[in-house]
Amino acid sequence: MEQGELLLELHFPSRAEQLQTVRDEVRKTMSKIDCLVCDINCAVIAINEACMNIIQHAYGESGEGKIILQIIDIEDDLLFRLIDFANPVDVKKIKSRELGDIKPGGLGVHMMREVMDECRFLKCPEGIGNIFQMRKRKSQNNDEQED
Repeated sequence: MEQGELLLELHFPSRAEQLQTVRDEVRKTMSKIDCLVCDINCAVIAINEACMNIIQHAYGESGEGKIILQIIDIEDDLLFRLIDFANPVDVKKIKSRELGDIKPGGLGVHMMREVMDECRFLKCPEGIGNIFQMRKRKSQNNDEQED
């Protein structure tokens, strides 16, 4: 796994009511390193969707579990890692529904892939169920450029 500066490590129960706190912490952490608002919003959307997938699909009927969110600064990129302790997922079965199929739900994977530069599962050490990593390239702030 790539290493960099750990900006945030947040441990929380896999419950939907925890997601407001998660979103707030992501915003606060990214704001501290002067990320653009559009990058912050994209990260918040993707992390929220990934967390809901963990809550609904990885833990599912087994009830509550634990999720760890890490935000790691690596030069021009930010890595967002979500670690869970559920049964390992079958990556081949994870896909978005067809966009033309109009019905509620099922677009989280599509949204994550659209707003992030990379989404993938990492090889997990023993005792961890899944590690989902998203990469977002930091945008250049145009205000700093000369006219």
